Amino acid sequence: MKLAKVLGTVVATEKDAKLGGLRFLMLGVWGHDNKATGDSVVAVDAVGAGVGEMVLFASGSSARQTERTDNKPVDAVVMAIVDSWEIEGKEKYRKGDDA
Repeated sequence: MKLAKVLGTVVATEKDAKLGGLRFLMLGVWGHDNKATGDSVVAVDAVGAGVGEMVLFASGSSARQTERTDNKPVDAVVMAIVDSWEIEGKEKYRKGDDA
């Protein structure tokens, strides 16, 4: 799993039939230091994440192991919305404090 910030949505009207009904998010990959890495990825949203939220995403074969992505041609999935994280007892992020 990796950390990311939801930057926006991706709309694709023409896609594989197995992808119908799925919502796509543009993610900016984030480091544990609460800073963007400069990388980005498009992921299927399995949890109803919104723009600006910090999320956890999985990629590769792990991305096809949620109820919404099982046996579908996806390579990344958002499977959690982050409330907070800390490292060595120091809080690095708390939802709502990043406004």
